[in-house]
Amino acid sequence: MDKTLILALTAGAVLCSCSKPAQTDYAAYVDPMIGTGGHGHTFPGAIVPNGMIQPSPDTRIDGWDASSGYYYADSLINGFSHTHLSGTGCADYGDILIMPTVGKQVIDAQIDTLQNLPYASGFSHDREVAEPGYYSVELDRYGVLAEMTSTKRTTIHRFTFPATDEPGIILDMDYSIQHQNNLEMELQQVSDTEMRGWKLTKYWAFDQQIYFDAQFSKSFECQMITDTIIDTKGRPYARCKALLKFQPMQEGEQLLVKVAVSAVDYDGAAANLAAEMPAWDFDGTRTTARSAWNEYLGRFDVPTEGANEDDLKIFYTAVYHTGVSPNLFMDVDGRYLGMDRKPHQGDVNQPIYTIFSLWDTFRALHPLLSIVDPDINNDFMRSLLTKAQEGGVLPMWELAGNYTGCMIGYHAVSLFADAVAKGQNSFDINDALRASVRVAEYDTTGIKCPALVLPHLMPVAKYYKNTIGYVPADKDNEAVAKALEYAYNDWCIAQLALAAGDSATAEKYLEYGKGYQQYYDPSTGFMRGKMSDGSWRTPFVPNASDHRGDDYCEGTAWQWTWFVPHDVDGLMELMGGKEKFAERLDSLFSASSELVGDLVSADITGLIGQYAHGNEPSHHIIHLYNYADQPWRTQELIAQVYDEQYRAEPDGLSGNEDCGQMSAWLIMNAMGIYQVAPGNPVYSLGLPFFPEMAVKLGNGNTLNVVAEGLDRNNRYVESVSFNGEVLPEPFLSHQQLMQGGELRFKMKSEK
Repeated sequence: MDKTLILALTAGAVLCSCSKPAQTDYAAYVDPMIGTGGHGHTFPGAIVPNGMIQPSPDTRIDGWDASSGYYYADSLINGFSHTHLSGTGCADYGDILIMPTVGKQVIDAQIDTLQNLPYASGFSHDREVAEPGYYSVELDRYGVLAEMTSTKRTTIHRFTFPATDEPGIILDMDYSIQHQNNLEMELQQVSDTEMRGWKLTKYWAFDQQIYFDAQFSKSFECQMITDTIIDTKGRPYARCKALLKFQPMQEGEQLLVKVAVSAVDYDGAAANLAAEMPAWDFDGTRTTARSAWNEYLGRFDVPTEGANEDDLKIFYTAVYHTGVSPNLFMDVDGRYLGMDRKPHQGDVNQPIYTIFSLWDTFRALHPLLSIVDPDINNDFMRSLLTKAQEGGVLPMWELAGNYTGCMIGYHAVSLFADAVAKGQNSFDINDALRASVRVAEYDTTGIKCPALVLPHLMPVAKYYKNTIGYVPADKDNEAVAKALEYAYNDWCIAQLALAAGDSATAEKYLEYGKGYQQYYDPSTGFMRGKMSDGSWRTPFVPNASDHRGDDYCEGTAWQWTWFVPHDVDGLMELMGGKEKFAERLDSLFSASSELVGDLVSADITGLIGQYAHGNEPSHHIIHLYNYADQPWRTQELIAQVYDEQYRAEPDGLSGNEDCGQMSAWLIMNAMGIYQVAPGNPVYSLGLPFFPEMAVKLGNGNTLNVVAEGLDRNNRYVESVSFNGEVLPEPFLSHQQLMQGGELRFKMKSEK
């Protein structure tokens, strides 16, 4: 059935606010160290919401767990670079590293070090502080207290030195996370208190450039290191560093460093610095950064009296992580670097952003923003449409104005369809429809990307799904996963076409949206690879994984069989009806968690049976029980995820944070809701995380979520009411929710 039609709007919604005064320090409950251990891949640095600059300590260079530059188990800090990715499974960035030094500045032997640079310093977590907008650590090797805080485009460092005749700073341009290919580097001494530089790097982003401008509160002498050294394998490595030396300092004397970045040019970096960091005001900047975070975090108000402190820390850190990216990518004068790798003059009132991990974030982060901040969500969507105009096609995983071709699907269309369905779009529907149809058709012409990226950005799988109706497993990699995501994406395009009044396109893409049916094998009960001759791929092992090299993507048949979010009723019919559908769901959660294969994907984590909460393809599955009239199973499994998959520890995430998606899942469910199919403006109801929560909605209303009687013994829902009227089924429309008022869950101890 169509869940958009089952609920009538409740008249006379009660609009009230239970939010605390503006001075509430929500930031006190955030622990940026959560996710820096395990495989969370987050970083603890000093940032502001969706800022352009991300200063943070770097503790390791190589390996998967170096993706953000920082890993909690490490004991050495290489320095503090100014660009970082949050929770990704691939690495990039780590640009413009600075390190305060005392005594002789040691830079050799840099080559053949695995994780740490010659000038790295030991540190202790006992003398390390990470808070929203602020980071500090004592560097054991040098006796220096390093502190940093930020605005959107600038950072100010405060280094407190011991008494020394040789205080210094190493400014390292050739450093990068995972030894990226530095194509060009430049450092310039502007004066005895100012440095600037530029670098062009090839890695995940094939063409990532960054400019910086740095001002120092004390004068220095500068020694430039611009040489090439040869490693033990005979490979050249170009170095570009500045060794800065200052006058002797007394005990406790401080050196301040202001840094601004730009992707456009030196003038952009200088203008950003002048506009956002005109004074040497470290404490004022720190206070402003914390206020920005409190405003962001304060969208969600949880009564703290009697609340479990770890639960508060888990929740508010999750909210914090949803504000790390996407990142601002426009200078204060409105200029930005386009997908055509050219500077463009934009409108500062319509900022351009970067870092779109859409394969992850379309599922929960963007639906969450549609509730609490549809304006910035529209900024993100306008950014994506602009990138499509400049580069030729909508990006899949965009990084620093680059097409990466990473992951699968074309999920920008999900964001557009959801915004239109919710009446929130500030973009033109026809523009979005044209861009969406363009990315869904197999057409490699006119796309401005490297040749190596093109077959990933525009895979041949699109040709097959549009011509013969399915993607043969012997014609393209990850065929089943691609095809299932294409079916959902094409359904989203149909929703856009319907809204635009284009019935022919709507009919065409609604038919494409049924493409998932091609892959269901009733003899096994799984979605599986189908060959060019129409036969099933053999052998078939549902718990087998060959990372990025089989018919699935970072998962197995167990997880991918359920990716039909747009047509759950159709999937139930394929499986033989609600009862058998529920039985198949039960088998997912009760199966052995064993995975087999020579290269099992490390992303398949957070297992409950074969449900993998640590990776995104599973994130909607728990709520499918609501469609099968077994809401108690949704509730008890959400409770299990709360208990097992999120903890107030560095390794407290069960998988990569993935630019806010892992956290957005928690926040949505903490509100008692989850959107199974963005584009269909209906929320499935589950189990709230707290007895009470007030949510500031993006339209100015407030939603009060109350879980009456919720505790560890009462985690089943007896009934749900919205503004006093009992809901007949466990679903709520977006239109209802945005009225605000009270969503009340009455809890009980047994199903």
